[in-house]
Amino acid sequence: MKKRHQQKLIILSLILWVLFNFPVLFIFNVQDQILGVPIIYFYIFSIGFVSVTVSYLILNKHFE
Repeated sequence: MKKRHQQKLIILSLILWVLFNFPVLFIFNVQDQILGVPIIYFYIFSIGFVSVTVSYLILNKHFE
């Protein structure tokens, strides 16, 4: 794996660490809902989906 791909994955993991940290999660811990889903669940699953997509794009360029 190239050094820049490793650096991108490390930066992604640090961003995810910040986004899944408790102070940031408490911001989204409210009683409101989006399409009947609590905001905190929507936040967690959307960040997870985005992180998987970004990881796929980084690793897809690695294997080309």
